Amino acid sequence: MDKRWQLRSLYDSYEDEKFRSDMALASELGEQLNTLSRELDRGNEKENILKGIDLFERINEVYDKLFSFASLQAEADTKDPAHASYLGQLSSMLSRTTKANTVITKYIAECRDLDRYIEEESILKEYEYYLHNLVEDNKYMLTDAAEEVAAKYGISGGDAWSNLQSYLTSSVEVEFRGEKTTLSAVRNMAYDPDETVRKDAYEAELASYEKIKDPVAFALNNIKQQTLSECELRGFESPLSKTLYESRMTQKTLDALLEAMVEYMPNFHRYLKIKGKALGHENGLPWYDMFAPMGKQTKKYTIEEARAYLLNIFEKFNPDMCDIINTAYDREWIDFYPRDGKVGGAFCAGLAPVREFRVLTNFDGSFSSISTLAHELGHGYHDTLTQDNRPLNRGYSMPVAETASTFNENVVAKRAIDSAETDDEKIALLDGELMEVTQIICDIYSRFLFEKEVCDRKSEEFMFPDTLCDIMHRAQVKAYGDGITEDTLNPYMWVCKSHYYGPSLAFYNFPYAFGGLFARGLYLLAEEKGSEFIEVYKDMLRKTPLCSVEDAAKVCGVDVTDKAFWLMSLNSYNGSIDEYERLIMNR
Repeated sequence: MDKRWQLRSLYDSYEDEKFRSDMALASELGEQLNTLSRELDRGNEKENILKGIDLFERINEVYDKLFSFASLQAEADTKDPAHASYLGQLSSMLSRTTKANTVITKYIAECRDLDRYIEEESILKEYEYYLHNLVEDNKYMLTDAAEEVAAKYGISGGDAWSNLQSYLTSSVEVEFRGEKTTLSAVRNMAYDPDETVRKDAYEAELASYEKIKDPVAFALNNIKQQTLSECELRGFESPLSKTLYESRMTQKTLDALLEAMVEYMPNFHRYLKIKGKALGHENGLPWYDMFAPMGKQTKKYTIEEARAYLLNIFEKFNPDMCDIINTAYDREWIDFYPRDGKVGGAFCAGLAPVREFRVLTNFDGSFSSISTLAHELGHGYHDTLTQDNRPLNRGYSMPVAETASTFNENVVAKRAIDSAETDDEKIALLDGELMEVTQIICDIYSRFLFEKEVCDRKSEEFMFPDTLCDIMHRAQVKAYGDGITEDTLNPYMWVCKSHYYGPSLAFYNFPYAFGGLFARGLYLLAEEKGSEFIEVYKDMLRKTPLCSVEDAAKVCGVDVTDKAFWLMSLNSYNGSIDEYERLIMNR
């Protein structure tokens, strides 16, 4: 088995005749789409709709293959300029279909007999949810020309400001103990076992933000202004309402989730104080010690041992997951190890046109790497279940996107904690679990509060760095309570979090909390009901692109508009916090 992924099922190379042929096909299909958009009339509505859907499908399939090949190549080898070149070519080609896409979409949405055509044509019946969403989406569309102008101006507007934030945070020099380093490197020192390293790194991180805070503040202000202007033009009440609409999720569900989070939050403050006390801090945990390693977990695994570990866990819990693991290993769908030029982190990319997926990790042999592998393979599992849907019925919304991946993490964490051989190992595992969920509750809540206030104030004022720091500080006080010592909070978190800098996507925060707690609740139900629930769970994952968040949850018998569900998920952490405290106190 190779330790890198193979992409042969897509193309052998950019010189592959199949790649060249698909590039030509993509261009040709774009021309056909443009031609159709100019010839539309109301005399042949059903025929035109069928032609439009057919072209949408074919364009989706060919561009999915082409973009996937170039982007996966780029992620695996950032130093080769050919990848960026082809991605640029593809983006340019696709942009030339924007106006035609808008024209055809509006044509379909404004068809008075659409429901009759849906009943008459089986392919349209399969796309019933998609087509009805087009009708709703059309209410927020601009004119054809305005959509095209907005797309072009976005490149030099919000996209440019976003690129500025990315450039500044990736290139700023950080001075750490007399040497120059990067922001990502110094932030990773938060996990160092030496407290002095963690503290010095944190102070170096804060000092580096001083160098770039002004231009990044300008970027944030202008991105949020563009977001607000777009919402006003399209008719959305607010950026939050736009994100909820695009997430296919209701305000009632968000309210239930946030209310449960706030109600349970003191329990996570308690965990933070327990950890702080264990590290010698009497009045809460300093920010710089939040990720301090606890206990000991020194065992290292090979990638084959990781495979065996995961197969052993899922063999009885969900045998289909074992098939996914074996297929990904045997067919070389995983790029395992870090290397020069390869991106950091981990992700899973679905390859629907060839009914596959690819996983990138930076495997280091730790238990954390096994958990990450399980997480990404969960995404692959979810993708696999939706790949038999028609091409336009495969995309699912942000809130449910982390369901299968986080579900897998719960399975792995529970087994690891239950089978820990020493108290130190169990402390390390419990701390990892509790820190993870504290992040998706306390940290995500602080991010939500920050972005809400920024959006509420932006139409009335320009917020300079000191104002943004004050907003962030107050948000963190509300979210972390007395768990984190107030004088060590990080008021510059708005500078480094890329999630605030997407001009077309605001509030990229609450979906993390939703996904984490939704998956936790489903895992608890699976533990209670066994294999019969797994079949229902699979059906739910398969249907996530075909219905709202609320309706997807109903497949599993869950009402996500009810705070009780979210509290059930949160209350399941009580035992972990109690056990963590017992083990810490007995050391």
